Amino acid sequence: MRKGIAVAGTTLVDKIYEISAYPSAGELTQISAIKNSVGGCVPNTAADIKNIKPDLPVLAIGKLGADEEGEYVKKVLSGYGVDVSGFVVSQSEKTSFTDVMSVIGGQRTFFCYAGAGAEFGLDDINFDSLEVKMLHLGYFLLSKKVDEGDGLKILKEAQKRGISTSIDLVSENSDRYSIVLPCLPYTDNLIINEVEAGKLTMIEPKKENLPLIARKLSEKGVKERVIIHTPELGLCYHEGRLTTLPSFDLPAGFIKGTTGAGDAFCAGSLVAIHEGLSDEEILRYGSIAATASLCVADATSGVKEMSEMQKICENLKRKVI
Repeated sequence: MRKGIAVAGTTLVDKIYEISAYPSAGELTQISAIKNSVGGCVPNTAADIKNIKPDLPVLAIGKLGADEEGEYVKKVLSGYGVDVSGFVVSQSEKTSFTDVMSVIGGQRTFFCYAGAGAEFGLDDINFDSLEVKMLHLGYFLLSKKVDEGDGLKILKEAQKRGISTSIDLVSENSDRYSIVLPCLPYTDNLIINEVEAGKLTMIEPKKENLPLIARKLSEKGVKERVIIHTPELGLCYHEGRLTTLPSFDLPAGFIKGTTGAGDAFCAGSLVAIHEGLSDEEILRYGSIAATASLCVADATSGVKEMSEMQKICENLKRKVI
């Protein structure tokens, strides 16, 4: 019997520069500290899955450069227990990275270099050796080759080989969402936020519209579940049945950062799906993981084993919606 989850797609390194203020054109500001962290769907989601269920096999699949940043990604993920043998090395491009200008106590500005990740596609996955139960592919709208048709090819090949598929997106302000629609009939589980769901269906993502949006996405071909997460609630549409779960009502000061909360929700949901849990439990796992991730400023360190995260949430009440 197949076991485990492969997480494929966007992999990059965040180079974070702390500054006191963002300069205007022609001005200079000093950098007070520099640190690196891994980012993107593959590192965030893969690490979160291992944190939630350490005994679950997790394989990272992506494309890196032959450089220090690529080795850094593999070292970090190996430290979480993630299998990094699915990474391939580009012969021409550097590892994808984002330069993050972080104003202390303020906003962040991002400069992203597409790099090796833009080359990632079907030919970079060794399906003959892929023995996992599930393949999660993300982020659509951020990976050039995936968006130009290889994403569809990857999902088709996975389903042909009996591997359950899931996808997520980035919340891009564009009219490119239509390129994702042909992939939905080859997607078992669609896990997205309300903005992305609204863009895919061209329906305003107000709370009262979410059931309709979920049903429309199901009708566009999603085979199993349409899962939509919002700050207010999580929603799952599966086999004509709608399940909802309000988010936790968080006290003032609880949230230390929102980076990675969406990936944490996705990771929690994927673990529950892999374990064959109910739709309500899938939403509960996603909600607890996302809530725990909000306790820290970075993308992954707040996500722990489910029993630990439940303790964080046990005294929290859920919102009334």
